[in-house]
Amino acid sequence: MALHFVTDEAGGAQPGETVELTGTEAHHAAAVRRVRVDEAVTLGDGRGTWLSGVVTAASPKQVEVRVTGREVVPAPSPRFVLVQALAKGDRDELAVQAATELGVDAIVPWQASRSVSRWDAKADKGLARWRTIVREAAKQAHRAWIPEVDTVARTADLVRLAETSLVLVLEPSASDRLTSVAAEASDGRDVVLVVGPEGGIAPEELSALADAGARLVRLGDTVLRTSTAGAAAISVLSAAHGRW
Repeated sequence: MALHFVTDEAGGAQPGETVELTGTEAHHAAAVRRVRVDEAVTLGDGRGTWLSGVVTAASPKQVEVRVTGREVVPAPSPRFVLVQALAKGDRDELAVQAATELGVDAIVPWQASRSVSRWDAKADKGLARWRTIVREAAKQAHRAWIPEVDTVARTADLVRLAETSLVLVLEPSASDRLTSVAAEASDGRDVVLVVGPEGGIAPEELSALADAGARLVRLGDTVLRTSTAGAAAISVLSAAHGRW
């Protein structure tokens, strides 16, 4: 499979034209991935444009690619949105990376009441870190669309979200299984998966979400870590909606 790189310039490029990679993307292509002249690669703008091309020049400061083909990939519908509770260590980052590779379309960091990690004074740094992880994971997975990473949400924000989206809250004690509801039509609305922190979602948060119309579902008879629950749920949704 050809290596994949992302640049805004890919958005307007047509077959026969040349796209230049510069800055960190050029350095990554030439010095890290070691692309060579005449090597086939793919390019994207992260917003649906998909280009195939051939490298015509390669150096750590600039890589040139002659475009040989162009495709515009429609945005997925319905969108799969992961609301990931902040977690200690790198568990939330692992969750974001895996979900991106598996096809999530948007990610919302959630400051849950039981989240050990707090972004109160470092939200900008945390968002930048997550967005970098998502971008790199999307490139690795050869995705035409890079998932959006929204600003940090509080539980009140999720309650409002449940009024306009199909919100599925992963809760081990729920009676309904995700597999039994995953294929239900969302009427074009986003399908939102809510994953709690290490200590689980607080009872008052579960009640508020359920009262707003969210559905509590479980993955199975076992309890998954916050770093793996979202990825498992995205896999179930992808199969149920025919993406896989």
